[in-house]
Amino acid sequence: MTLDRELMQTIIARYPRSRSAIMPLLHYVQSVSGYVTNEGIETISEILAIETAEVSAVATFYTQYKRKPVGEYHVGVCTNTLCAVMGGDAIFSALKDHLGIENDGVTADGKVSLEHIECNAACDYAPVVMANWEFYDNQSVESAKSLVDGARAGNPPAPTRGPNKLVTYKEASAVLAGLDDGLAREGVQAGAPTLLGLKLSKEGK
Repeated sequence: MTLDRELMQTIIARYPRSRSAIMPLLHYVQSVSGYVTNEGIETISEILAIETAEVSAVATFYTQYKRKPVGEYHVGVCTNTLCAVMGGDAIFSALKDHLGIENDGVTADGKVSLEHIECNAACDYAPVVMANWEFYDNQSVESAKSLVDGARAGNPPAPTRGPNKLVTYKEASAVLAGLDDGLAREGVQAGAPTLLGLKLSKEGK
């Protein structure tokens, strides 16, 4: 697919230094191709007038950038300590068996890919699963299976927090590139466990 250079220039124009746009431009490439392609890296380096090695260094450092195709719905299961003991390890193992893929694998239909995540920064909702970077809190083996089955059928359940529908990986990448999809204020933004500390502090406890 062809990258829109004019749109890339509008992304660059948001920053006082053009090289600061490397990260959103990489997300833009993923929104078009589904992953960071060699062509995308070369185009970014050309537009920013920097070496391809500089762009590649960023693309290989951050785990949100993928160097090979992922599923239309990319599912990450937190397997860090709290989520693991609360059921994350069991969820990850069950999803591998259920989908017939390993870590970083993609289903044959291209609908779902699976990744273990070190931390989703949502320990108060453990165990947590993310799909296209949207939260699915307090998951179980069965709810996680329902999530991936819905995704494969093209009808995934809505995230626990955030938008009222789950967008595709490409659409999520466009948002991370800074392109507004109009869904930012939908759904629950912060749940009760997150706000409990604030509530207690106001009560002087």
